[in-house]
Amino acid sequence: MTLSSRTKYYITETICLLFILLFIYASASKLMDFQHFRIQLGQSPLLSAFAEQLAVIVPLFEIIICILLLIPKYKPLGLFLSYGIMVMFTAYIFIILNYTSFIPCSCGGVLEKLSWQSHMIFNLAFVFLSVLAIILYEKKDKSLYFKKGFLVGVFSSVTIASVSVVAALFMLSENIIHYHNTLTRRFPQTPIRQIATSDLKLNSFYFAGLDSSDIYLGNTTAPLVITKLNSRLEQTQRKKIDLDNKKLPFRAASIMVEPPYFFVTDGTVPCIFKGKIDNWNAKLILRKGEYFTTARVIDSNAITAVSAKRTNGDNVLAVIDLLDNGRTTLNPEILQKQNDGVFDTDGMLVYSREMKRIIYLYAYRNQFTIADKRLKIDYRSSTIDTITKAQLHIENDENFRQRQFSKPPLFVNKNCAVFGNLLFVQSAIPGRFEDDKIWKHSSIIDVYDLRKKSYVLSFCISDLNGKKMRYFKVLDDKMYVLIGTHIIVYKLDSKITTHYASQSVDNLLAK
Repeated sequence: MTLSSRTKYYITETICLLFILLFIYASASKLMDFQHFRIQLGQSPLLSAFAEQLAVIVPLFEIIICILLLIPKYKPLGLFLSYGIMVMFTAYIFIILNYTSFIPCSCGGVLEKLSWQSHMIFNLAFVFLSVLAIILYEKKDKSLYFKKGFLVGVFSSVTIASVSVVAALFMLSENIIHYHNTLTRRFPQTPIRQIATSDLKLNSFYFAGLDSSDIYLGNTTAPLVITKLNSRLEQTQRKKIDLDNKKLPFRAASIMVEPPYFFVTDGTVPCIFKGKIDNWNAKLILRKGEYFTTARVIDSNAITAVSAKRTNGDNVLAVIDLLDNGRTTLNPEILQKQNDGVFDTDGMLVYSREMKRIIYLYAYRNQFTIADKRLKIDYRSSTIDTITKAQLHIENDENFRQRQFSKPPLFVNKNCAVFGNLLFVQSAIPGRFEDDKIWKHSSIIDVYDLRKKSYVLSFCISDLNGKKMRYFKVLDDKMYVLIGTHIIVYKLDSKITTHYASQSVDNLLAK
């Protein structure tokens, strides 16, 4: 059936009106809630790196198309651009559903009620309408512009260009976000799920260690008491550790459990005790050597610690060999001095048993260092935060003959944990496109792949009764958290666990 010119005209005008209504509504909703729209783009797994620019370009482009559709002379161009942008939106959703690590929240407005699959069908319907309008559009002078062969060529070119633009943005954004990130976080939906919680009645506990079946808690107010919980967070043992030498001047005793052994250390003495968890009796195995602060177990015969240079007191990373009479190996190259060598190199020390690597994360700058058990540096890297130099104000207190902060320091990293090749960092710096409410009511964890030297994703640990997370540990697909007086266990989703390396230890750091 051949349509009359009047029928074609009405169909074309109706389709143009639909596009005008769609783009006016879409651009207006974006601009009226611009901050929210920009945050949504920032959380997109395709466009995170370009959210700042696209938040302006997209609604502006939609308004321009509306203007072109209202001017008879430029209506064909407006229809082709309508077709192009709907192809882009469709390609965007297709990549989201099939090629990204997670699916973000939908866009705002009425379309927010649609699922991603329904949204894709909606877009395809408008792609069809744009094609129909272009084919039915008639002009008095039958120029090359509307010849069949020319239309096919234009449709092909616009389709290829639209899909290519979206694909290019995706690949560029992925590279920037994972390897050249400037504080743009990705928050996939529900990467963790709470599976157990228990009230310990005290807020002085810390993680001494854990394995697949038990959790071991130390207590800062009772330094030699160990509390053991099972996987259901039920207390199965509470024991006071028996030391074979109790007359030492303890000031900072702490417990580290590495089944079947445990250690009691105090770097201010300095001393190290070792025993077995089956009886919780410990013998003094080190009573001399370098003073140290933070310490972590490497294996049953070695401990890594943050020590101090005897010449100037600067922090230095050390490995203490318990089989060789406490012989201490120091590498002053690992901790890089920026100012005073003490406060500016303060940080967190963890050890990955799977990688057999020591990781040191600075507290006041966006850097960490990976080294092996002999303190040979593998590489240095950065978190996604942009603060490369510690922002500290330190003055000498003549009365007490010590250096102190004259202003509160700016924390970049608050805490960290490691399992396998993944480093979990509790950040202190809000990122771009993030709502302040997130930071007021939760703690943010950034995940990094140490093997690929890349950022993976971020997630939130909600506050509990107004209290923020104090300590956390990760083991396999479980995350253990201490908040106030409570201990909480979360299960890690495949969005996180699929990034665990399956290669042998020797290949974990292969380039």
